[in-house]
Amino acid sequence: MAKVAVIAGAGPAGLTAAYELLKRTDIVPVVCEVTDAIGGIAQTYNYKGNRIDLGGHRFFSKSRRVMDWWFNILPLQGKPAADTVEKKHEIDYAAEAIVEYLCPACVPSPRSSGAPLSHQMGEGTGVRAVFPAPDPERDHQVMLQRPRLSRIYHRRHFFPYPIAITLTVALRLGIFNTFLIGLSYIKAHLFQIRDETYLDAFFINRFGKRLYETFFKDYTEKVWGIPCSQIRSDWGAQRVKGLSLRRAIVHAVKDLLSSDFKKMQEERETTLITRFFYPKFGPGQMWETVAEQVQACGGDLRMRTRVSGVHLTGERVTSVTLENTETGEEEILPCDYFFSSMPIKHLIGMMTPHPPARVVEVAEGLPYRDFLTVGLLLKKLHVQDGRKIEASVPDNWIYIQEAGVRVGRVQIFNNWSPYLVADRKHTAWIGLEYFVNEGGDLWIKPDRELIDFGINEMEKIHFLRREDVLDACVLRMPKAYPAYFGSYEQLPVVRDYVRQISNLFLIGRNGMHRYNNQDHSMLTAMHAVDNILEGREDDLNIWEVNIEMVYHEEHKGQH
Repeated sequence: MAKVAVIAGAGPAGLTAAYELLKRTDIVPVVCEVTDAIGGIAQTYNYKGNRIDLGGHRFFSKSRRVMDWWFNILPLQGKPAADTVEKKHEIDYAAEAIVEYLCPACVPSPRSSGAPLSHQMGEGTGVRAVFPAPDPERDHQVMLQRPRLSRIYHRRHFFPYPIAITLTVALRLGIFNTFLIGLSYIKAHLFQIRDETYLDAFFINRFGKRLYETFFKDYTEKVWGIPCSQIRSDWGAQRVKGLSLRRAIVHAVKDLLSSDFKKMQEERETTLITRFFYPKFGPGQMWETVAEQVQACGGDLRMRTRVSGVHLTGERVTSVTLENTETGEEEILPCDYFFSSMPIKHLIGMMTPHPPARVVEVAEGLPYRDFLTVGLLLKKLHVQDGRKIEASVPDNWIYIQEAGVRVGRVQIFNNWSPYLVADRKHTAWIGLEYFVNEGGDLWIKPDRELIDFGINEMEKIHFLRREDVLDACVLRMPKAYPAYFGSYEQLPVVRDYVRQISNLFLIGRNGMHRYNNQDHSMLTAMHAVDNILEGREDDLNIWEVNIEMVYHEEHKGQH
């Protein structure tokens, strides 16, 4: 009998684990997804041909292993995309694609668009194929290269993100205010706050108190719903690794002096990259393609299936209970390994025998922040930028720093990929992002009321006109962000307990209660499979992914 690995969750971590198991072992993955969507928070929702990327997912990593993995699923473009010429994008085109398919069943038909010119058997059951780099206008399985632009919208002006003090910024902030920001920055560096346990101290030490209060405090508290003085600084360390006002200015100057984009890209922090990669139809396309290959090559993918029980014998998981959420039918499935990307509080709550009371208490106290998106299809934007009114803007997403509105960010899906929008030439497709609590006032609003609420907020900050709205939809994503307060400080209690269970692997964002990026979630899954192959029972390498405060800055050649 083949060994079986049950994997809870069909997001980036769970599907990476399934793919790696099929590629490198004889273990059969059984992936259980409680919803009817592939990709978790990295899914793409299709509303009448207009696609929504929940939360925005740039495909960029300092891990070469992850980058190669992505390009092996969706090869880099070899021709211009639909908007390349009109928007004057600079693209580094690929000449050919070399893909290692999991098995012969994954190789496209010779008659299909993008089929390989030649292929040969690779290692194990894999098939190595070589073909011309895909053309986004003809081929669907393609990764685009896109320009990155995120800005802050504050008092009817756009400011660069990450913030940098340039002449334009100084004029928009006011010369005297800019002078005070500079003094505050100098003071912060001369008199560092020694205790950086909480986020307010973390930001003040890097940007000064005045800039922190202008551009970081209100937005961060909008995201988490509590004061920065109550949020552990671990979150800030992961989101702005190595970034400071000084570094932002240095990078801006370097860009003016250097034309070597590739070298510059490798040297900068993730927060400062100027280009990134992106699937033609959004992040969900990556994970839908992986899911198709997993199924084609012998993996088992069960949608609308909840893991409702995890049963231990000694210090090993021996079986799990699976529940069909449509019929209510249950099945006990024996397994040799269990990968969990579900929220830790759910995992601990369903384990038998029950974990120690202290472990349960900490798991139950781990909080989450939930997320919803209001998608608006517009004839055009109507954005006030100073004295100008813009009908379109080039940003991928915009941080809304305006007081008096609850919207946190706005995504412009046209700028992520022209193929996300059904009629990109005549419509603007945007997503208003709200950080909420499940069951809170916004969460329980009927969709129609929530859409009206979003339109009113955007009119209030002079971002659009109601008469330009053509259509709208609402998407809700529970437990999108593991939060760094509550019992988070005691998380090692849970971690130390689960690490004693030799065939249990906690992976991904919710699985580890860590605000991982997509690439970090993938690396946790890859390391878990590494450990199985190496017979390694110490899984500390999984927990070390993305905990170093300068992970992106120092690990340039990570494999």
